[in-house]
Amino acid sequence: MVGDRDWFDDMLRTCPVMAILRGYGTERTLELAHRAWDLGITLVEIPIQNDAAVKTLAAVAVAAAGRGGGAIVGAGTVLTPAQVIDARDAGAMFTVSPGFDPAVVAASHAAGMPSLPGVATATDIQLALRHGLRWLKAFPASTLGEGWFSAMKGPFPQVSFVATGGMAAGNAERFLDAGAAAVAVGSALEDPAQLDQLAAILAARRTRR
Repeated sequence: MVGDRDWFDDMLRTCPVMAILRGYGTERTLELAHRAWDLGITLVEIPIQNDAAVKTLAAVAVAAAGRGGGAIVGAGTVLTPAQVIDARDAGAMFTVSPGFDPAVVAASHAAGMPSLPGVATATDIQLALRHGLRWLKAFPASTLGEGWFSAMKGPFPQVSFVATGGMAAGNAERFLDAGAAAVAVGSALEDPAQLDQLAAILAARRTRR
C-alpha cells in the first residue's frame, strides 16, 4: 500500500475538498456521491455507525468502481479495528476517525487502507506523528477556529490538516487560507447555491496549484 502521506497528497492536493455523506440512506447517498464526483470532489466519506450505513457504503463503493479513478469512497466514524474490517469488506479505500486511536490506524494499514484520524490538540498531533502520520483530520474545525490552523502550522509544518466539522462553502475558503490543506463538507452538497461556490473554490485552488 502507498504511504498515507503520498496517498492523501495525490487525492487532496489538487482537490482540497472532501465530501461527508452521513445518514441520508442509500438512494440519497448515491445521488449526492455522484453529485460530488461530478463536481470534481474525488473523495467521498460514508460514516459507518450502524449496519445500514455499512450497506450504503458498499453500494457507493460499487458506484465508485463503475466511474473509475476519479471516484473514491472511504469509511468514516471508524472507532474500532472491527469496523475497519467492515469498511474493507464493504469496499472502502480509506478510513476516517473522529479521534486518534493507534489500534484503529494499525488495523487500517494492515487492511491496506490509508487512515485519517482526528486531532484537536498539539498532544494528539505529536502522537500521530510518532505513528508516522502526516495527514490528519482537525475536528471539530468550526469550534477550533481558523486561528488553530495557523497556530499549529508553526510547530508542525510537516502536517497537512483536513478541516472537518461545521464546514460549508461559505467558510471553506477562510479555513484553507488559514492553513488547512483541505476541508470536508456535508450538507453543502444539497444546496445548489453552495455547489456553485464549491465549484468556484475548486477552480481557484487548482489554478493556484
